[in-house]
Amino acid sequence: MAWLVRAEPDVVCLQELKAEQNAFPAQALRAAGYEAVWQGERSWNGVAILTRGHAAVLTRATLPGNADDRQARYIEAAVNGVLIASLYLPNGNPQPGLKFDYKLAWFERLIAYAGQLIAAGVPVVLAGDYNVVPTAQDIYPTKSLDDNALIQPQSREAFARLLSQGWTDALRSLQPEGPLWTFWDYKRDRWPKDKGMRLDHFLLSPSMAERLVDGGVDRWARGEENASDHAPAWIVLDL
Repeated sequence: MAWLVRAEPDVVCLQELKAEQNAFPAQALRAAGYEAVWQGERSWNGVAILTRGHAAVLTRATLPGNADDRQARYIEAAVNGVLIASLYLPNGNPQPGLKFDYKLAWFERLIAYAGQLIAAGVPVVLAGDYNVVPTAQDIYPTKSLDDNALIQPQSREAFARLLSQGWTDALRSLQPEGPLWTFWDYKRDRWPKDKGMRLDHFLLSPSMAERLVDGGVDRWARGEENASDHAPAWIVLDL
């Protein structure tokens, strides 16, 4: 709530709600000026889109491609003429194993659906926690995470294949070089030592990439008491 008051974003994509559908704090957010669409899940996952000043018209509450997958990891809405998705890609640890297999299968579904969106030519923002460190410059120098699902070649290759459809990695396009952390693990003093990584990405369709003005990471929020291990990433689009 402190971040909403300070940053005053027009649209917010949230992941990892860890709340059932009827436990989402819609009233508190409404009091702060935000309407919401959300998909909750007991104990884990959960995604939401908050809007201020424009209604969010829900278009999808699941990622297509597997009708049996009940995990709340994708939600999509039309907001002020733009299709916005909030996604929470599976972590995939430990790997190898079933969780990593699920991560890669979910990634394939995302790539297939994202290709349809590109082909349709609609203005799209795919925002969220991709649980992928795209390149070596997107993580602090370390060998301790070589077995982590976030940096495996298969994960990085899938992200690169997604980009190759014509999506723009907004934050990297604004800052092509150097550290651009969005996540600092709670363990081993990684926040105070600034040992972070970039897991949270905005992928923009071609028409949206032309409208990208600015972007960054609100690192201050990560230093607050009881903070998330992710700091809010943000972009500005000129519509």
